[in-house]
Amino acid sequence: MFLNRHKEIERIKQSLQREIPQFIVIYGRRRCGKSTLLQQILPHETIYFSADLREKPLQISAFSRQVEMIVPGFSKPVYPDWESLFISLNNTLKQRTIVCIDEFPYLVKNSPELPSVLQKIIDNKAHNNFHLILCGSSQQMMYSMVLEKTSPLYGRCHEIIKVKPMAIRYLQEYLSLSSVDAVREFGVWGGVPRYWEVRKQYENLAQSIKNSILDQNGLLSEEPERLFSDELRTSVQAYSILSLIGAGVHRPSEIAARLDKPATQLSRMFGFLVNQGFIKREIPFGESMNSSKKSLYKIDDPFLNFYFTFLVPNKSRLEFDMIEQVWEEIEHKYNRYISSIWEDLCRKAIPFIEIEGKRFNPASRWWGGGLNKKTMEIDLIASSTDQTALLIGEVKWSDKNRTDEVLESLKWKESNIPFAKPEKIIKVLFQKTPASHPDITILTPDDIVCLADLP
Repeated sequence: MFLNRHKEIERIKQSLQREIPQFIVIYGRRRCGKSTLLQQILPHETIYFSADLREKPLQISAFSRQVEMIVPGFSKPVYPDWESLFISLNNTLKQRTIVCIDEFPYLVKNSPELPSVLQKIIDNKAHNNFHLILCGSSQQMMYSMVLEKTSPLYGRCHEIIKVKPMAIRYLQEYLSLSSVDAVREFGVWGGVPRYWEVRKQYENLAQSIKNSILDQNGLLSEEPERLFSDELRTSVQAYSILSLIGAGVHRPSEIAARLDKPATQLSRMFGFLVNQGFIKREIPFGESMNSSKKSLYKIDDPFLNFYFTFLVPNKSRLEFDMIEQVWEEIEHKYNRYISSIWEDLCRKAIPFIEIEGKRFNPASRWWGGGLNKKTMEIDLIASSTDQTALLIGEVKWSDKNRTDEVLESLKWKESNIPFAKPEKIIKVLFQKTPASHPDITILTPDDIVCLADLP
């Protein structure tokens, strides 16, 4: 079952219809469906090669055999290097063909000269007989090979497409879920299609978690190590940081102290993990990302969040196959965990919905001292795009209708907001169960999960 990706497909198809040879780069984290996307758009006559970690001579030989399927006799000569192979390929092709190399970073590990070889062919537009598509899961390496000024391929791409995790509505569609159940499932699998396929093999959420994640032989039991190995030589520091965040340590200074390192030594790793979409940096609403001293780090990817919240602290017990005991602990804490997932979904949804005739900028949390000098927190706050209104919201994940309680809480917070605010304050309650009230807008999973563009 192939879901969404319509924008990516359209961009690639339009590019391949152009007269001049195209150079297209497709990248994104592992298991997000890059190869499946290629299968949807590449014609049968494509020269497609999926690289691996073998030595260069073996890769060259394997590549030439793939070309043989389109160009008879191509694999008979022995090609001493990539340059001779691509020159021969270019001279042999009689019509414009697509050459697609999947897992391109694997080739570059053993053939660092390859980007320069491809640069020569790409630059020789008048005599280039193929479109080139490079695809890879190592986001950092793909980025550096294409977008860094020192790279031979810099500035030569016609299309650069990052394949991101998918919105929750597609998980709901794929697993045929109610909106409430979609939120509960999203808290484990996030927007990664391959994880959804794993989930679909089992009757229910509990069974899928036990078998694919908690079991030491489960398909996803070591998934973070695989993700980190795509990007890093060693994953020790990244694993340690996410373990601490999963355990509730969010301030960078405290994370550094726990690791017995100066905070400055971790800034590069924090930046890397944010860029990869593994963690996010939160600052209070209204503060500058560059100057705020109140940064908190949270795990941004739901699967990694679940893994480092529940699996990592219980690794020792799982080594002894104490799966049921660990599952009982997860069950006991799961609603509280999902409340944070629900809060994050609500916050991300704000720019995509209209409330009381207003559109809003991206939302943030706010925490700090109020006008009454007492510490308070607002789950969700956003300014309207026309700057005439301020939205303040509270997020609940409970079967109870909390409308009256939340309304009183938001009125108190409104009166104590310590920064300038417009005349119009719009109060919103995000909760699991439907309700209505004249003084507050109430939104439920049915209102949020359906949003196609929700990141």
